[in-house]
This record gives sequence, structure tokens and C-alpha cells, in this order.
Amino acid sequence: MNWDDVKYFLAVAREGSISGGAKQLGIQHSTLSRRLRALEKKLGTQLIERKKSGYELTNEGTKLKQTALKMEFELLKVDGNLVGKESRLTGELRVTAINNMASTVLMPMFASFSKKYPDIELHIMVSNMYAKLAEREADIAIRLTNTPLDTLIGKRLVTISSTIYGGKKYIKQLKKDKTNPTWLGVECCGFHQAWTKQACEDRTHSFNSDDTLLTKSALKQDLGLAYLPCFMGDGSEELARYCPPDESLNLGLWLLFHPDLKRNAKVLAFRAHMVHETLLKKNLFEGKIDGK
Repeated sequence: MNWDDVKYFLAVAREGSISGGAKQLGIQHSTLSRRLRALEKKLGTQLIERKKSGYELTNEGTKLKQTALKMEFELLKVDGNLVGKESRLTGELRVTAINNMASTVLMPMFASFSKKYPDIELHIMVSNMYAKLAEREADIAIRLTNTPLDTLIGKRLVTISSTIYGGKKYIKQLKKDKTNPTWLGVECCGFHQAWTKQACEDRTHSFNSDDTLLTKSALKQDLGLAYLPCFMGDGSEELARYCPPDESLNLGLWLLFHPDLKRNAKVLAFRAHMVHETLLKKNLFEGKIDGK
């Protein structure tokens, strides 16, 4: 079986649609659709069926997905252990990540990597800006974006969904009184600024924050509404969704590094580890409750 064919199928299986898979791979919708049909013809079975709710894997598609995930993980491990000038799994590995992710949902992944490779000195640096990877200020950058820099090698780990959250008491009272909501002013990144600007008609805020973790704390105090990634909002007992996630707000979580490091064993081992670990938390990142 051709790995490229399996890779195309796996992208559709992960994203739940051909358009999402094409976006992840950076190819045309028609190209991916054609490759998927060719794979189904080669295997003699239907892998994906289209329903009103979207695309769903058939029983054979589900089996192939599990096999494909194992194939991908093993290939990444082999790639990460290729012999070369930087093939040793020792020394420093500098990773820059977003604060609200590095200190929460990504920390267990960093910890398990550090335990798995004790000879690697893992350095986690918090930054919402692109580190100068070309100048080796960092080896790897983990970023939220739908347009990663084309000068870097990238792996789209997972989709991050977001929606509007508020304190449970505040939302209950808001819906009961049917009044206009109060919005927190959020300036942690361009995405939240744009979303808040569009949602808040008068664009005035009595409380402002430039950090997502601070925004989450403010929401718990019933100060109003704000956008949060679902992995943050859904994990808090004091918060509730004001509305379901909007697919137009979806962002890709990318692992990026400089082309000069494409054969670096530490970088590739970290990539393989993060691909595996983020997949295990796919529903959390995509804001799916009970798998929906």
C-alpha cells in the first residue's frame, strides 16, 4: 500500500471532511477527493460515506485509520532515529509555545517527553510571537495559525476550536433577563481581538485583559463574556458555553521548525511524540463533548 495514499486518507479521517483534509495537507479539494476514490478502488471497499451530519468512516475506514495511525507513528520514529550529524538524542532542545497551552494542556505532553528522553535537556519558552527560528533562538515553535510561514517546515497537529464562554451564574442570569451581554476586552492575540470587535457592537469594555489565563479568571468572576479555546473553557466547572463552537473560528495547532533541522533526531523525536499525544486529546482540542 502506498503511504502517500494512506496519508491522504488519514487527513480526511482526522478532519472529518475532504475540505478540512485538503487544508491540512495544503492541496486542492479535487486532488484529495480523486486520491481518496483511487484508494477505495484499489482496496475494493468504501472507506468514507457522506451523511447529512458530514463525513463518517465506514467500519473498514475505521480499521484503516487505526492502522494508518500506527504506520505514521512508526515512520516518524524511524525518521527521528536516522543516522546523521545530529542523530544523537542528547543535548538541548528549545521549544517555544503559547502560554495558555504550555502551562496547561501541553505540559503533560512535555513532561512525558522529558521522562521518555532523559538525556535531552528540554527548554520550554513562553511566547505568543514567532521565535527567530532561523537564528536558532528556538529549535521548535508551537503556534496557533491557519497560515504558517512558508519558510518553515510544519506539521499541523490538530484543530483548535473556540467559542464564547461566561460564568455559569452570569449566563443563566443573562438568558433569563434577555439583556445584552457585557464583553471583556481581550487583547491576547489578533484572533481574539478581531472576534471580540465583531461581537461587541459598542466596542467598549469595563474590564480588559492581554492574557487568556487572566481572561479565564475574570470570566469566573462573572464579569461578562469572552472567547476562549474550548480546551480551556470546557475544563472549568465554573464556566459554561454561551453558544456552540463556530467552525469559522477554528485554528490549526502547528509544530514548526527550520528546514536545517529536518534530520535532527531530537526535533523529529519531539514531533513524533507530539503527533501521538495531541491525537489522544483530539476531542478536547476540537471542543467535542461525548465525542460530538
